Amino acid sequence: MSNQPYEPPYEPSYDSPYEGYDPYQQAQQPQHPQQPEQPAPQPEWQQHTQQWEGQTWETQAHVPVTAADTAYLPPQGYGTVGQPLPPETPGYGWTPAPEPSAHEAPGAAAGGWEREPGAAGSAVPTRSAPSGTHAHSGSGGPDYGPPTITGNPRVTDAQRARAEGRSPIIEPGIQPAGLTALLGLLLSGTAAVGQYALVVPLVLLQAVTAAGWFRLNGMWPARQGIALAFAGALTADVALLVAGRENAPAAILGTLGVWVLLTLVLQLRSHADADTRMSGLMATVASAALAIVATGFLAAEPDAVTVGAAAVAVAVLARALPLPTAASVVVALLAATGAGIAVGGMTDIGTQGAFIGLGAGVCALVGHRVASYDYPSRFVHFTAGVALPLAVAAPAVYLLGRAFG
Repeated sequence: MSNQPYEPPYEPSYDSPYEGYDPYQQAQQPQHPQQPEQPAPQPEWQQHTQQWEGQTWETQAHVPVTAADTAYLPPQGYGTVGQPLPPETPGYGWTPAPEPSAHEAPGAAAGGWEREPGAAGSAVPTRSAPSGTHAHSGSGGPDYGPPTITGNPRVTDAQRARAEGRSPIIEPGIQPAGLTALLGLLLSGTAAVGQYALVVPLVLLQAVTAAGWFRLNGMWPARQGIALAFAGALTADVALLVAGRENAPAAILGTLGVWVLLTLVLQLRSHADADTRMSGLMATVASAALAIVATGFLAAEPDAVTVGAAAVAVAVLARALPLPTAASVVVALLAATGAGIAVGGMTDIGTQGAFIGLGAGVCALVGHRVASYDYPSRFVHFTAGVALPLAVAAPAVYLLGRAFG
């Protein structure tokens, strides 16, 4: 027993800075508690914010890069946008670089990668000159261009001819001429069978004519314009079948006038610019006119269609022969005249079929020439090159058939 008052057992206090081991608390407490420092007043929002003041690992392993260090970087060797492509160098390919010899520095092999110092001690990979070329530095400039990732697109025959400055006339050739002759023979044969049998190859001719004219003018796919022109041709066919051959001019010209007005209204409602609307208007009107005018085969006398279509087939085949232009034109016209006489002798037209054959042959050569103009593509040859000789000859067959039939 002692005279000291009762004291409770010793309990550590978490508020005391000296009891227990707390590294975070030790880091926050001053070393001399006898002379405490007055902390600087802090805003109220910082008093309630948890702050990490203990020991941490270093997460910044690299020297920070400032904006001044990245203000300029050397060119990467990949070229810039907008510059023309360099001329192709024969023998330049992406082949593995050969191993450098003992007296050459690494990366100096032909076609290999080199590293040149960049900003802030970095290295920038650049493409070295391929074998067989000589790279010049300084004012001379390199003899080879920077590599590209676009590749070399396929150059068409029309693009090559335009680049070489050759004539813009590229004739369709023998294959489109063969298709034209086949379609002409179908028209000639079905005309002898009957008017409704003639409708089948005629509709095919009108469809190819509508599509070929748009493609000849560089407008593709142009589905609405092609559909509009083809619908006009079908309307003309139906109107002629209903009205009869005696009212054929009214049916054809009436349909053509209505379709020109319809095309004009549709182009006025377009939101395109003025130049685009004008070119679309002209192409649509011309395509519809050619497709509708081809209805002249349906309006002409059957014997005239038989003679004229056969003459077009022979004239186009003769024009495709490998002869000089003037000679092939003369041969084509003679062949068309001979075909008119031969086929006319099988019908009631007789020898007057020579005039029908000659007129149809001249119009066929005009259509053939139009399909050959302005660096046409192969697709143009197989559409406009096939259809235009027959479509342009339709009015001549109708008029000459009424004159000599």
